[in-house]
Amino acid sequence: MGVPYPFFMSDVILLWDCPLLFEKLFVEYGLECTRVLSTSLGTPYFPACKVLILPTGFANKQYTKTGAGLVRGKQSLEKFVKKGGTLLIFSPLVPEYEYEWLSFSLKYVMEENPCTPQPVGSHDAQKLVENIVLPAGCDGYFSETDADVVLQDDKGRPIMVVKEIGEGLIVATTIHEFPAAEFFKCRVSCTKKVKA
Repeated sequence: MGVPYPFFMSDVILLWDCPLLFEKLFVEYGLECTRVLSTSLGTPYFPACKVLILPTGFANKQYTKTGAGLVRGKQSLEKFVKKGGTLLIFSPLVPEYEYEWLSFSLKYVMEENPCTPQPVGSHDAQKLVENIVLPAGCDGYFSETDADVVLQDDKGRPIMVVKEIGEGLIVATTIHEFPAAEFFKCRVSCTKKVKA
């Protein structure tokens, strides 16, 4: 007999409402991956995980309804990170977006901008783009943030930021490429499973 759904644990959870090609990537990396609706954030049915991902396009209603559950799930997302989880956020794919459901300032502007990501200092989050083919697909930049900038585009604009909250980490990026396995192996090995 299997484990009841509320007690199922996964390495990675994708907040999305339909199948994604992205899911196969985690199988290739040898990680357990589950897709869950954003509206289930904070409910007893939301499984524990180590890395919670908002895929590219999460705020674009042409692709998904995922954005609708984020404001309501703000406290659950913050609790997840504070307890040690990693929240990885890709681009919203709308002309402009303010991440009002995060506990720090972050604003996005959409602009197709293939670039060579420029590191700012050194951070484990930069492993997300190790070994990608350059120029990297980048669909925008962050116009405002009080998080730590760890990658910039060729024009010096932030394209990856990180914010440590409690025991966990939030990584937001506008790079539109498949993420590197090394980032996930690092985050899964050093992160405990937490419920959102």
